[in-house]
Amino acid sequence: MPSGSFTKLNRQKQLKLKLSEDPFLTDEELACLFNVSVPTIRLDRIELGIPDLRGRIKEVAETNYNKLKSIKGTEIVGELLDLELGKGGISVFEPTKDMVFEKSHVVKGQYIYAQAESLAIAVIDADVALIGVANIKYRQPVKLGDKLIAKAEVIRQRGNKYFVWVKIKVQRQEVFRGKFILVSLDTGEGDGAEDENRN
Repeated sequence: MPSGSFTKLNRQKQLKLKLSEDPFLTDEELACLFNVSVPTIRLDRIELGIPDLRGRIKEVAETNYNKLKSIKGTEIVGELLDLELGKGGISVFEPTKDMVFEKSHVVKGQYIYAQAESLAIAVIDADVALIGVANIKYRQPVKLGDKLIAKAEVIRQRGNKYFVWVKIKVQRQEVFRGKFILVSLDTGEGDGAEDENRN
């Protein structure tokens, strides 16, 4: 039917637009958005040649891995969704069964910290950067099946020191917060003593 076919074409056009704005929408979220079933969205994606969420995340991550300076893509804990060297970045991480305590199914803290640490290092615009100081706070337990979205922001740079905040959320709820001071070991960079007024 022409009207049905128009609706489908229109939906597919809108679907492409929505995914260009936010490539991390799930099929379930898209189905809700367009008031259709999940299989309908999957069929639309296949017809448009759009990969599933995992495939889209991998595509975006591959592009961002090429921008890295101080760390290799394989050393990032999770997938790197966004990266602007010297400014900030975003990563997503889904812990696996071997990363949780057997009894409680709570994710071990070292994996959450590793996501934050690797993202903090990744955002530094230097060939070599190491964590000098870390002030961290675990705010809520993370369970198996949770998806951790980490956002790093370079607050300031003083000589060869970078001040980075990393916040990790699960479904908009903050579960971890860290303030890192990273030191660049690049040759030829001074220590810098300006702007001592902020802690």
